[in-house]
Amino acid sequence: MAKQKKHPSGTIAQNKKALHDYFIEQRFEAGVALAGWEVKSLRAGKAQLVDSYVLLKDGEAWLLGSHITPLTTASTHVIADPVRTRKLLLHKRELGKLFGAVQQKGYACVALSMYWKKHLVKCEIALAKGKKDFDKRHTEKERDSDREIQRAMRHGKDD
Repeated sequence: MAKQKKHPSGTIAQNKKALHDYFIEQRFEAGVALAGWEVKSLRAGKAQLVDSYVLLKDGEAWLLGSHITPLTTASTHVIADPVRTRKLLLHKRELGKLFGAVQQKGYACVALSMYWKKHLVKCEIALAKGKKDFDKRHTEKERDSDREIQRAMRHGKDD
């Protein structure tokens, strides 16, 4: 009997808080340099990106704040640090775009999701601008009104 996949869509973890706190300007796909135990944990779906962000330093991009819980069965000989800094693999021109934009006031670089692309782990990062409180309320109000419209349309079809 074949094993059931935990994540049929390929998504390992998402950072929904980033979508709430930021306006997403531009998205990038980055590879992630991982240790063996981290890959095993990701296959089991044990990752969190809630407070993660991207630090751009010395011409490189680093993922900070991501939490990959080590499996109890894997890597007994290695001391696993679940929140270690992980290197993101990007092209030079993508790094240049990110460096230039982050220098501007109000822009940040955040991690949105981690997912499988064939056998590789990718991290979707975004160039984002912070939302103010009234922007968050406005977005929530729009979402509620869209939901009401969808509900009304659904009830209209039933009649």
